[in-house]
Amino acid sequence: LCSLFLNSALVNFSRLVLVEEDGAGNTGIGARVILACRNKEKAEAAAFDIRRGKEPHRPVVFMQLDLASLKSVRNFAESFLKSMMGPGRTEDGLGMAFGVNHLRLQRCVPSRIINVAALLHRFGNIDFPLLASKKDLVSGQSTWHNFQAYCSSKLCNVLFTRELANRLEGSAVSCYSLHPGVVYTELCRSLSPWLQILIVPFAKLLFLDPEGGSQTTLHCALQEGIEPLSGRYFSNCALQQVGAKGRDDALAKKLWEVSERLSGL
Repeated sequence: LCSLFLNSALVNFSRLVLVEEDGAGNTGIGARVILACRNKEKAEAAAFDIRRGKEPHRPVVFMQLDLASLKSVRNFAESFLKSMMGPGRTEDGLGMAFGVNHLRLQRCVPSRIINVAALLHRFGNIDFPLLASKKDLVSGQSTWHNFQAYCSSKLCNVLFTRELANRLEGSAVSCYSLHPGVVYTELCRSLSPWLQILIVPFAKLLFLDPEGGSQTTLHCALQEGIEPLSGRYFSNCALQQVGAKGRDDALAKKLWEVSERLSGL
């Protein structure tokens, strides 16, 4: 595993127990950890657990980020960039977005971008007319529609990573998508009581624990020599083939362009 001393790891997980494993389970990597999360109380608890672990002097910072709100995303990006470069412009007088996102991203090499997808991306589908009109991946609200929406969102993660890799080709910034495995986390406790009775005993027995569930993420972030595999998909700490739709470069490019319009970029 490579060293991350003097580098930063910007982490966003809804399952903060995985953040703790990803942030603290790897002693010696030395990265500054930025927890970009919605729930301040849980994020600060995770930061406390990281600091009291094997690396008590590691800098761990919480920054508010709610991925369900583009306003929150923009506020986070602005705060994050200001904390690095000062308001508005870089020290070279360049516009912040151009200077940091384009020029300085390629100077801070080697850098890696990790997107957590899922095996269920294989069942996803992207209905672009529906996405353009409803700004959603499905038209209904049933349990089945919610499952379809989840699968399709994970296909989007895979396609986004593929297109991002194409756009960053030659920059020494690499990116990967991955399936972390089926992990038993606190999300299981949010299920209805009868679902908990049915699922939790099997989950404890068959699902990965948080440490196991963090390994593929850490592999993609730290493993040396995988830079030529930028844009590819990993599972169980190994390169895996994605579904046919996840290999469609034209689909990935179209999704990128539609996403830019929907997010107002």
